[in-house]
Amino acid sequence: MTADVYEGLNAYFGDIHNHNNIGYGHGSLADSFHNARLQLDFTAVTPHAYWPDLPVEDEQLADLVAYHQRGFERTREQWSTVREVVEANYEPGKFVTFLAFEWHSLEYGDHNVYFNGAEGDIIYAANLEKMREALRAYQSQGIECMVLPHHIGYKQGFRGVNWSAFTPEFSPLVEIMSMHGASESASAPYPYLHTMGPRDWNSLYQFGLEQRHLVGVMGSTDHHSAHPGSYGHGRMSVWAKELTREAVWEAIQARRTVALTGDNIQVKLAVNDRPIGSVAPASADRQIAVSVECGGEIDYVEVIHNNCILHRWQPRPESQEGPVKLHLEVGWGRKGIDEDWDVDMQVLGGELLGVEPRFRGHEIVTPQATEQPKYAFSDWTKVDDQSVHFTTRTWGNLTTTTPSTQGICLTIRPGEDTAIYIVANGMKQEIPLRELFAGPYTFYLDGFMTPAVYVHRAVPYQEWSGSFELTHEAEGYQRDWYYVRVRQTNGQWAWSSPVWVMPSN
Repeated sequence: MTADVYEGLNAYFGDIHNHNNIGYGHGSLADSFHNARLQLDFTAVTPHAYWPDLPVEDEQLADLVAYHQRGFERTREQWSTVREVVEANYEPGKFVTFLAFEWHSLEYGDHNVYFNGAEGDIIYAANLEKMREALRAYQSQGIECMVLPHHIGYKQGFRGVNWSAFTPEFSPLVEIMSMHGASESASAPYPYLHTMGPRDWNSLYQFGLEQRHLVGVMGSTDHHSAHPGSYGHGRMSVWAKELTREAVWEAIQARRTVALTGDNIQVKLAVNDRPIGSVAPASADRQIAVSVECGGEIDYVEVIHNNCILHRWQPRPESQEGPVKLHLEVGWGRKGIDEDWDVDMQVLGGELLGVEPRFRGHEIVTPQATEQPKYAFSDWTKVDDQSVHFTTRTWGNLTTTTPSTQGICLTIRPGEDTAIYIVANGMKQEIPLRELFAGPYTFYLDGFMTPAVYVHRAVPYQEWSGSFELTHEAEGYQRDWYYVRVRQTNGQWAWSSPVWVMPSN
């Protein structure tokens, strides 16, 4: 059933909330777009621009106030350059860009403002309603706009979302995943650990759904070192007709979106033949169909009904037939010591069907006293139907729970005796694929405490892909919502926008 509903639509992956040294961050605008093109289909860079209720009277926050004001001034000075670079990087069918900026608020929560194109100016709105007035003026000129709340989970009044002031006008989505953490629910993974504080129930996405808001979800990195799509920090996917500004924008407006943590997980949900983001007419019987294609082994897929788990599905593989996912990571070694990597991977006796880069940028949360030598340090190319080459940099894991590894995931059509041949910084290894079905393989560049290569367990098709259907009987006159939550065994997640079922009045 989902195949018919999603016919003519493709999954595209992007990050439309991230930063560089325009505003307050690190790395150049050119670095941002180089890194975005490595692993995304669309992006928007969001320079910090304005904070109407900046706590300038609080002497204890004087350094924070000055830091933000310097960033806002830099954005003002560079805005024309931002517009030019956004337009220069737009390639219909290959890579989509949008113009955007970030607007802070203690009272209303932080928002990003988006223009469908590269035309638009910074809006110095005193409050959220003044912002909407300015966007209406742009709309009247034929310039489409959005203002999307992000890191919504902070307490209201402390830069979390203000659900009482929220309206769907200009705001089809809210951001529920970023480097700040996940704000889908009270039990969501990735707790808020930033200095801004923990998450609060009255700001979470499920609370907003209970307040009867029709709003979908997205993920972003909110990364501050010129690395849109930095692996594991958050990103989004859209179901769009083609890779153009018009089609991606339309998909966001229709809420055909999925919030992701890192892996490119494709999620299809249909309720009574309506795709994610839709509003279906009231009915007593709800025919629900779900299909997923993940980036690794599926732990479980849940259908959420009115914020409660309605159904949990887990794969039960019966064979190892079909395409295989194989993730290779490089890194480790001593903390703070850079290692530049040059890696070739060749599929012997099989076919390389797809490549998903999983590159990270430098972890930057607070102002940094020094700059890194480089912020664009990765590249990759699919050489032919058997091989891929990539270069990148690692610097040791910052802590035992904060990875700084880099990786790439291959989709392989195996043969009877497929093997993986790897040359990593001159170290050569050949590993039979059948051995990787049992478990991972590791090798080091030069002995104990030196950088290492980690070839994850090969994941057969039936462990990373699946579908199911169910029927749910409910009161036909009530307002209900359904969405899908996916968890992989590698700790990567996905959340779809809902389908609402509700009466017409």
